[in-house]
Amino acid sequence: MAYDVIVIGAGLAGLSAGFELSWRGKKVLLLESEPIVGGRTSSWDDDGMKVESSLHRFKGYYTALPDLLFRAGIDVDRILKWEEQVAVKVGLDKVLFGLSPFHGPIKALRGFLGNNKFISVKEKLALARFFAAGFREYVAHPDQLDAISVLDYAKKHGLNQDAVEKILIPLSSGFFFLPPQRYSTYAYFGMFFPGLKKFYKLRQGTFNGGMTEVMADPLAKAITRLGGTVKTYAKVEKLLVRNGRVGGVLTSEETFEAPYTIIATTLAESQRLVKPHVTEGSWFDDLMKLESMSSVSIQLELDKPSMAQDMTTFAPYTCLGTFSEQSRTTFPNSKGRLSIILTPPERFLEMEEEDILEIVLQDAMKIGLNLETHILDYRVVRYANASYSLDTGNNHLRPSQKTPVEGLVLAGDYTQQPYFATMEGAVVSGRLAAQAIL
Repeated sequence: MAYDVIVIGAGLAGLSAGFELSWRGKKVLLLESEPIVGGRTSSWDDDGMKVESSLHRFKGYYTALPDLLFRAGIDVDRILKWEEQVAVKVGLDKVLFGLSPFHGPIKALRGFLGNNKFISVKEKLALARFFAAGFREYVAHPDQLDAISVLDYAKKHGLNQDAVEKILIPLSSGFFFLPPQRYSTYAYFGMFFPGLKKFYKLRQGTFNGGMTEVMADPLAKAITRLGGTVKTYAKVEKLLVRNGRVGGVLTSEETFEAPYTIIATTLAESQRLVKPHVTEGSWFDDLMKLESMSSVSIQLELDKPSMAQDMTTFAPYTCLGTFSEQSRTTFPNSKGRLSIILTPPERFLEMEEEDILEIVLQDAMKIGLNLETHILDYRVVRYANASYSLDTGNNHLRPSQKTPVEGLVLAGDYTQQPYFATMEGAVVSGRLAAQAIL
């Protein structure tokens, strides 16, 4: 079969690009090396236990992702359960913060005006000044902001250690695994800035089912309905380059040709594919310098729910960066299911699973979660190259989707777009990649 475009990778970026092109009548071949689609937003059966790639949250201010899902025939409100609050646990104390000033105004107001024992009025005012200054500089001086860490920026604006540990750490390592001494201040404020412009849409959703099941697989089926082809177990070994133009790909089993190829893989895999064709001083130099960031999560199957609600929770002073009970949402067939993003991930990348579990159980006890006698099974999910790094000084290295090589386009949240390492960023990058071809 003759194809117009080959898309390498069936994560959200690849699915987005494949759908946009198929929607406009292009013959698309989508190649995925794994047995399931979804990439870093996937779920699967791991030897009898349902697991997911990581703990993901759908932000209410997203626009590109809900538009993509709507056109693919996927009802966003059906696949999500919206959260109006998040929790922070310090020791045995738990405080709640409202997420949605429009959908849950009382909870949002109570969270801001209350919790004075947790964070003082003085520090709340200091945090308000910190965020106001950050948003101004995010617009006016992005390069300068990318050169300074969140911790240094906090010190510059007079935040004390209490505010750093109870607020900034959960909102840095809790979301993107990096501690505030490494996290780019530009990326940090960029995480909140789209929500600031659409404050009335602020809230977040957790998935009612596995992400491959409720989102990625229906997107792949929509591409197929539009005339595209989706192949799993299809790892691309190399690009086919003739006379300076990319004209297709070579997998372990066969060759596919097309006038255009989109690399919509992880950053590390994109670098592997283009490396043989990079010359010194080329456009790809910055891409090759861009660093990746790891991710490690542990998912515990329990004999009862670990918490009274399925709610996003942060636990500063522990390795439990972000966690949530999921037996009422993502894993409804479980008696209890706790998914935890571990921080810092580098600590756990090479560690034995039994040792990881022991550390998690010890830290869980510190915040009042006695899990050991309730564990039925568990899995550790590791990605050495989960996304591009949000370390300081990385943002200017992110490439555009359009490359100077004829026939080659890039997609992925590491490419230039305003949403950083998020689901929305992946979808926007896929849309921009499709537009570069169209």
